[in-house]
Amino acid sequence: MLIARMAALAAAALCVTTAVEAKTLRWASQGDALTLDPHSQNEGPTTAMNLHVYEPLIGRDPKLAKVPTLALSWKPVAPDTWEFKLRPDVKFSDGTPFTAEDVAFSYTRALAPTSDFRSYISSIKEVKAIDPLTVHIVTNGPNPILPDYATSILIMSKAWSEKHNVTKPQSYKDKEETFAVRNAMGTGPYVVKQRDPDVRTVLTKNPTYWGAKEFPDYPDELVYTPIKEPATRVAALISGQVDFVLDAPLQDIARIRQTPGLKTEETAQVRSIFLGVDMGSAELKYSDVKGKNPFADKRVRQAMYQAIDIEAIKSKVMRNYSSPAGLVTSPGVHGYTKELDKRLKYDVAAAKKLMAEAGYPNGFTVTLDCSNDRYNNDEQICQAVTGMLAQIGIKVDLQSRSKTLHFPKVQKKDSSFFLVGWGVPTLDSHYVFTFLYQTNDAAKKVGSWNFIGYSNPKMDELTDAMLKEVDQAKRDQMIADAWKIAVEDMPYLPLHHQVIVWAMSDKVTMPIFANDSPNFKYAKIK
Repeated sequence: MLIARMAALAAAALCVTTAVEAKTLRWASQGDALTLDPHSQNEGPTTAMNLHVYEPLIGRDPKLAKVPTLALSWKPVAPDTWEFKLRPDVKFSDGTPFTAEDVAFSYTRALAPTSDFRSYISSIKEVKAIDPLTVHIVTNGPNPILPDYATSILIMSKAWSEKHNVTKPQSYKDKEETFAVRNAMGTGPYVVKQRDPDVRTVLTKNPTYWGAKEFPDYPDELVYTPIKEPATRVAALISGQVDFVLDAPLQDIARIRQTPGLKTEETAQVRSIFLGVDMGSAELKYSDVKGKNPFADKRVRQAMYQAIDIEAIKSKVMRNYSSPAGLVTSPGVHGYTKELDKRLKYDVAAAKKLMAEAGYPNGFTVTLDCSNDRYNNDEQICQAVTGMLAQIGIKVDLQSRSKTLHFPKVQKKDSSFFLVGWGVPTLDSHYVFTFLYQTNDAAKKVGSWNFIGYSNPKMDELTDAMLKEVDQAKRDQMIADAWKIAVEDMPYLPLHHQVIVWAMSDKVTMPIFANDSPNFKYAKIK
């Protein structure tokens, strides 16, 4: 009896110890993931959330270097074929084995018409499961940067997807509801315990995670709460209600740093903020100009560009946490050059002259669509731009809304003028060109974020060629030529490259990622 009682007490003590040692990290940012479907939306916070549950073949470490994840090695075995050797003994969180069949299924799924990742892998012709741990990816001609794109294609369980009727990605812009929107099952460090969109998401440790030995100290539980209001996010951090804030309000960074028990990490982000204008339509949908399109005239686009005082935005709106941009890609991306990343001079007089030459001496009206919970001070940027364009007669009707409404509107091409930010997960310029600059062509799976109607045959030719060119010098020249065309044609109006600041309790140890995607398996909490 005594022995039994002692055993019971010991068991109870063990339970208490386990409960005490369980470590929860509570974090917040201004907007929630759009969906848990890993192939539906190519949007930073959405992918960041999904990366805790799903994994790619190749991952990124805190320095954004490629590291083995579900694939241990990769190499070209033919001019048009990459071979990936998969990690053995990996299980999905439901206990089923991960195999090459899941990879083939996931890549095929990511090529579906409703996938927002089609342009990542547009060159793929076939994905073959050679054996349970070997995959061959066959492309249309050589593709020297396929591993860079493989860092963003997340792997789902074929069996789970078939069971829950989610073999095709959710059509987000059509507000489609599927089982994969609120449920997820992958091989990553966490599993979904609770998902209430825009309210609360709880992730708990995956008991079958293959990387448990490599990452033994990451938090047992993540509790995510979207907090839109900047002051409320800061108050939650200072009061200890949350341990980590992804997007510390720029106006409060000094205060956070001066608060005992708190700290910040900052870095230049691989993301550029810019304005898109519908230059391809015969007539703008949201403007008082009828029968023609002012944005089709480069002189109007240049006038708008030169009417924007980016230094004022940098100092007053961004609190100097930005770098003025002449390109819509940032340092750290292969093919970026400082020489081209120079803005045209801010010159209102020159802008007015261009407007008059284009036939709009008195300007016109147009609606600007802007998110208010996606980028650093996005709504304030749009407010500043609105005032600056008024100087040259362009009367802007600013429409700000949550990213959950903003992105579907833009993706449906239901916008004449919009603000967007663009990160580069591949760290290669081809990603920018194939999404934003190539002629939108659903059949070729390119230009999927070119919502402005820009089309230049030479740009299309260079972008196709740089994807296949294996001679690095020749490829770099193609990239340089493409960027020169982008600057000359001016289809987008670049604003700035973001600088990001993460704020956290000093109990949290967390390396900052320049892609603004926190990977909490690298985190520790006291």
